[in-house]
Order: sequence, then structure tokens, then C-alpha cells
Amino acid sequence: MLKPNRTAYLLLACAAAVPLAGCAHGSKGKGDTAYVARDVSSLYTAAQRSMKNKDYEQAAKLFDEVERQHPYSVWARRAQMMSAFNYYLAEKYTDSISSARRFLTIHPGNAEAPYAQYLIAMSYYQQIADVTRDQSTTQSAADAFGELIRRYPDTRYAADARLKLDLINDHLAGKEMEVGRYYQRSAQWLAATYRFREVVEKYQTTTHTPEALERLVECYLALGIPDEARKSAAVLGANYPGSTWYKQSLKLLNMEQRQTRRTASNK
Repeated sequence: MLKPNRTAYLLLACAAAVPLAGCAHGSKGKGDTAYVARDVSSLYTAAQRSMKNKDYEQAAKLFDEVERQHPYSVWARRAQMMSAFNYYLAEKYTDSISSARRFLTIHPGNAEAPYAQYLIAMSYYQQIADVTRDQSTTQSAADAFGELIRRYPDTRYAADARLKLDLINDHLAGKEMEVGRYYQRSAQWLAATYRFREVVEKYQTTTHTPEALERLVECYLALGIPDEARKSAAVLGANYPGSTWYKQSLKLLNMEQRQTRRTASNK
């Protein structure tokens, strides 16, 4: 799971920007909080107390109760955001996404809308698995951060989203490389070239690009199309001239050239 050190601090700083006054997501789908009619002040105070005691899931449910019991109060909108934040802290990411999306649906133009989108993206981000696992959550995180950058480009959340996207793209490229290597080991050269080209074309700024280019050289040579292999090696040399991957590609091309000459001389 990807968890950079800045994440918790940034989220806590963002939470501080959300005024403490509440609303939330109806708790019917989320929880087991029994309905006990209480005034809005008592509910909100209880939620704040649970949050202070780091009982984040209970805090989220209490913030949900504010909306359920007092949907038209001035506290409702703010409590809904606090619900999403506390579910995030409790690592109840599905509930956090649900609360944040509800907030965006009801209050799309609110000043806290960028933060709600950031919580959605971060909830996906914290669930990213290693490259041997399915990457659908990784793609969801990329999409959510991309949406954040598109809709709120000048916010502090967008700045952090750009950094996270770099890490996510590297992760997705790593998955493509893993699959490509598998196909290469199985001598499925065309399938392997598709994966390696995906890295070069879609994730060209990631750390995996030099290896992907060298692997393309190997696959094209195996397929008997040395001209394509030389093109990949040329791109590799132009962008990563001192890399081990470029040296390896030159070695392979030299071997192929010598073999071609020997074959020609034996005819």
C-alpha cells in the first residue's frame, strides 16, 4: 500500500479547514447506531468527543446522525464532511467515499468540494495493492486524482494530487511490466510487445521506460524484425544513453548483426 509520510499531515490540515458544525450521510446503510433523538448540539459534541478519543468510526456514525436527525440544520452540511473524514481515519474507505460523494452530489459548488474529491481519491489511494494484484483500485485512484486536478486545478489538493499521480503511474507501469515479462518468458512475443509499448507510450515518464525499451529490442529480435529493434534501441540511446538497459540493447543488436553476417557468408 502506498502511504507517503505527508499524507496524514495533509489530511489533518485539510480537516482543520472544515468548520466544526455538522451533517452527514444517513447511517442506515452504514451502521448500527441506534436512533436516539437528540438535539443537534449534543450530537455534534458527542461526535467531536469520539473523534478526540480517536474512536473515528463512532465519530463518523455520530456525524451521520446529525444529518439523519437534523437534515435541515446549518450543521448538516459540515457534519457530512466530518463523517467522510472520520471514516477515512477509521480506514473505512468505502464509507468515506460514499459520504464524500454524497457531499459532492448535494453541494457541488461548496468551498469544501475540492476536499471532498481529495478524500475520495485518497480513500482509493490507501487501498493500492502491490503490482502482483488486480489494479482496478489503482486506476480508480488515478481517475479520482485526475478529476480533482481537472475540476480544481489551483487548489492545494491538486498540487498533492499531481505528486500522487506520478507514484500511481509508476505503479501501473510496473503492473504492465510484470505482465509483459510473463508473456516474454512464455515466448508470447507479440503479447509482450503490446505490454512494453503500453509502458513506453502511456507511462513514458516513469522509471520503467528504459527497461520497457530494452525488452522491446529483445522481443522484436525474437520476432525477426531487427529494424523495429533498432528503432527501440535508438529511442533508448537518445533518452537514456548511460543506462545498463541501453548497453544491453547494443549488445543484443551486435550479436544479431554478427549472426546475420555469418548466415549471409554461409550461403
